Amino acid sequence: MSPKIPRAVAAVAATLTLGLLLSACSTGEQTSTDQQSPSGATSKAATSVEHNDADVEFAQMMILHHQGALDMAVLAEGRAQSEPVQDLAARIQFAQQPEIDLMTSWLQTWGEQPAEADDSMGGMDHSGEHTGMADDGQMQQLQDAGADFDRMFLEMMIDHHTGAITMSEDYRNRGQNEDALELADTIIADQTTEIAEMKALLADM
Repeated sequence: MSPKIPRAVAAVAATLTLGLLLSACSTGEQTSTDQQSPSGATSKAATSVEHNDADVEFAQMMILHHQGALDMAVLAEGRAQSEPVQDLAARIQFAQQPEIDLMTSWLQTWGEQPAEADDSMGGMDHSGEHTGMADDGQMQQLQDAGADFDRMFLEMMIDHHTGAITMSEDYRNRGQNEDALELADTIIADQTTEIAEMKALLADM
């Protein structure tokens, strides 16, 4: 004959059992959600890795182009005489370094390598005339500009920005990756605004 279980003990046992059941249900729901989350993330990742040769070329060449802008902006530190030019140079560094990091991460995701500075530019004409990138002689002149630094910096950066806009517009007609296309639009908008700002600064000199 089974021993009689006190009513209080039985109530506690029933409460614990109900709690465990509810906990199991809750855990089951969470597990289901967790299982769905990676699926969504995978889908998103799959979208971001879709790319073509134009996407790769854009990222590789724009990294080099942005690096040229950073090199010029760094020269402004300690050389730029006006506060607006100093501020512009700082903003260029603040904006373009993260974009370099972003495009580098895309290339890694796509299994591609960054381009070297002396690599052929392929279908995207990356000559200095087309992209506005300063050659070594121009960079040396900028470095040694002295009192003319601000004017020379603005003129060279306008050419450089114009080149980035041309590259982005050319890429827009050929690219596939949505993230890269969105960045191209951002570059066009942001650098068009900065060109207008730089032209205004030159007009006031």
